[in-house]
Amino acid sequence: MSRLRHAWRVLYWLPSLVLLREVGVLKLVSGRSMQPILNPDESLLWRDVAIFDRISMHTHRPYRRGDIVALKSPSDAKYELVKRIIAIEGDIVQTLPRLVLAILQHRNLSFGSRYPDPEVCVPQGHVWVEGDAFHSQDSNSFGPVPLGLVDARLVCLIWPWWRFSKVPATPSIHPRVTPAPK
Repeated sequence: MSRLRHAWRVLYWLPSLVLLREVGVLKLVSGRSMQPILNPDESLLWRDVAIFDRISMHTHRPYRRGDIVALKSPSDAKYELVKRIIAIEGDIVQTLPRLVLAILQHRNLSFGSRYPDPEVCVPQGHVWVEGDAFHSQDSNSFGPVPLGLVDARLVCLIWPWWRFSKVPATPSIHPRVTPAPK
């Protein structure tokens, strides 16, 4: 009887597990690079827990400028990053100026190395991602990101409970981006 009960429990929960794995996923967001939208508490006592959508970008809705996404780090695949897409394929991006990077390094804010080109045309099948805060390891460090490294799009925050809300994308054009001609 207990084997049968165990089998029914597995069958009962299996669709939910498959749905969570393939369609949506819960992620704990660490770090300050997306402040103030994510993890606004300076003390980092609370870290945001969010639901990310994995399926819509593979079916009917490609990534857009302003989407917040989870991606594998291009410099070390064992780390996952959460960043905002500011440019899509064909867009021209002005990378962060050396002066901004010098100020960040002077304040001992880790930034990594600067992307060597002052202007970049995002290649096909890539996006340009940046953190909302300046102290961010993002495309200004490692360049355009292949879409294959992008895992999911942020849908909503579920923890802490008082911040439970949908997180809208900000589809406006970033001041350092020239959109690709249509």
